[in-house]
Amino acid sequence: MLDVALLGTGGMMPLPNRFLTSLLCRYKGRLILIDCGEGTQVTMKMLGWGFKDVALICITHFHADHISGLPGMLLTIGNSGRTEELVIAGPKGLKKVFNGLMIIAPELPFDVKLVEIENDFEDFFEFDGLSLSAVKADHLITCFAYALNVRRKGKFDAERAKKLNIPKEFWSVLQKGNDVVLGNDLYKPEMVLGEERKGIKVCYCTDSRPFNNLVPFIENADLFVCEGMYGEDEKIDKAIEHKHILFSESAKAAALGNVRELWLTHFSPALTEPESFLDFVKNIFPNTVIGYDRMNKSILFEN
Repeated sequence: MLDVALLGTGGMMPLPNRFLTSLLCRYKGRLILIDCGEGTQVTMKMLGWGFKDVALICITHFHADHISGLPGMLLTIGNSGRTEELVIAGPKGLKKVFNGLMIIAPELPFDVKLVEIENDFEDFFEFDGLSLSAVKADHLITCFAYALNVRRKGKFDAERAKKLNIPKEFWSVLQKGNDVVLGNDLYKPEMVLGEERKGIKVCYCTDSRPFNNLVPFIENADLFVCEGMYGEDEKIDKAIEHKHILFSESAKAAALGNVRELWLTHFSPALTEPESFLDFVKNIFPNTVIGYDRMNKSILFEN
């Protein structure tokens, strides 16, 4: 199971009723945060999932509405009692940007590992079957879209384990993906597990024009969280100029990528009623949801 929460839905600047776009995911007690603009820690506090267990923060790009909240967020995580290393990933130049921001927050009770992403990057962070990958988007500056993949091992085959005379007390070890050595015999998980089952996939893309690799990147995702800066197709020239995506373009990508559900986010401050465009966009991709702050759901494995 993967829990997903859209902490905010605004682009450019926070509004009284709309925080800046950020996504928080929870898996096996660990939290993964994507983007951290001004005020992100406030809406995260309102959500109530805590701060101590943040293990990874991914930054899409270095515009202020996606990273300016980082110093305050890290201080709050430190005040929560965290002492374990925290990983921050982002485009090349992250170290320079991080060092500049942390002038106002120089002391943290935990180490920070910085991962700079230069090109499309598979599995740059992984734990307990969850991995993250990145693909370069198309914005005014270097920007990445992210995908979280939760892999699911094959079903344990008790009959195969019995035929191999593996004692029952070691079945769970193999089921968790670990080898078992009994005397001179080595037993590997693939000897008692079936084919890998369908996992969970969540993709996140903001501040970009549609790009060639977007549809393959989001293909068959359970959830696609995508920017919808402008609701009207008439604003296509503005979207092209500022490198953003229209509602209809996000919906077309979702349809072509065969995703299960689309959450629209990162609305222009001038777009005060994004829900007024819902019927229009549902004609392109029916399972579209207009995002709102702290909207969340639990995504379960099939069967």
